[in-house]
Amino acid sequence: MADALEGFRREARDWLEANCPAEMRTPMRSEKDICWGGRKFTFASDAQKQWLDVMAQRGWTVPDWPRDYGGGGLSPAEAKVLKQEMAALGCRVPLQSFGISMLGPALLEYGTEAQKLEHLPKIARGEIRWCQGYSEPNAGSDLASLATSAEDMGDHFLVNGQKVWTSYADQADWIFCLVRTDTSQKQGGISFLLFDMESEGVSTKPIRLISGASPFCETFFDDVKVPKDQLLGAVNQGWTVAKYLLGHEREMISGMGGRAQGPLLSEYALAKIGRDEQRRLDDPVLRARIALYEVRAHAFAAMSERFIDRLKAGKIHPAQPSMMKYYGTELNKDRHELLMAAGGSDALEWDSENSGGGKAARAWLRTKANSIEGGTSEIQLNIIAKRILELPEG
Repeated sequence: MADALEGFRREARDWLEANCPAEMRTPMRSEKDICWGGRKFTFASDAQKQWLDVMAQRGWTVPDWPRDYGGGGLSPAEAKVLKQEMAALGCRVPLQSFGISMLGPALLEYGTEAQKLEHLPKIARGEIRWCQGYSEPNAGSDLASLATSAEDMGDHFLVNGQKVWTSYADQADWIFCLVRTDTSQKQGGISFLLFDMESEGVSTKPIRLISGASPFCETFFDDVKVPKDQLLGAVNQGWTVAKYLLGHEREMISGMGGRAQGPLLSEYALAKIGRDEQRRLDDPVLRARIALYEVRAHAFAAMSERFIDRLKAGKIHPAQPSMMKYYGTELNKDRHELLMAAGGSDALEWDSENSGGGKAARAWLRTKANSIEGGTSEIQLNIIAKRILELPEG
């Protein structure tokens, strides 16, 4: 087994060296360097498209998905080795999407064979970009209070209502959406639908945040016809699918704690503040804070490796994604607090070319949403207290 894995490691390394464009081996500078895919996506360069194409053809955009659904068919151990070799060469992730990180696992678990064959290969190839229709104006943390309705019309559902905080809804091709199909019960009256955002009756409106920009939208449904075969799971059993998907969403969000874009924190601080006579950061208090952050970040990275291994093996505690989501988002917030501290008064600047249009300040403000999206930090702490620590409710 060990020899076979080492053989795969050599094969993967050789293939990556031969096929990953040099431009795709440089660190991502901003969100503009992320490849989201989809019908509306514009590639930042020929190299970005080439990298997606060769990785999708190999099945390595989703290396541990079955080959029949566009994946690489790799074992968990092989997928981990591939990730390590990509990191060693500095290869960028060829494709990021909610289809990969959230909907894909739910389809693999609950989808019919026809649904898997229809949607998963398109996700793997980056052909369709998905958004998530969960939260509503009166159903945020209490998601089970959602009111968007899906009326059974015989051969289709008729969807009416509104979603809010729908990330990238204005750029997405399809939506996975929670709807109410029974008003007599909360969780037991929810269904899970998939439908095209170009369907008649779907509209979006961007939401502007305090940072001056936003991926979020309001999404409106006005007599949207959704075919019955686009129901994922059974009618009124959508809450089960939704909870499963939320676990993967929280795992995705927790990764913000270990997926920093741009320069390393220490390098950024040195460039802004300079070194002392011993070549250390010339601010002992900030130096200590950064050192503590780096220790926590390394510990979180190690814990994340273990968590992902156990997640793929189906051995995690149901509440563990909440723990990872909470700590990862707090870690990401800490990083941006330190970037602001290192930048001093210059980091507060909002518009100039020198500050990149207030890049540091806007990114810092954006991190405040990390503790809200995917379930607020307060909700995650309640779940941890109840399900992991088994504290009494009071």
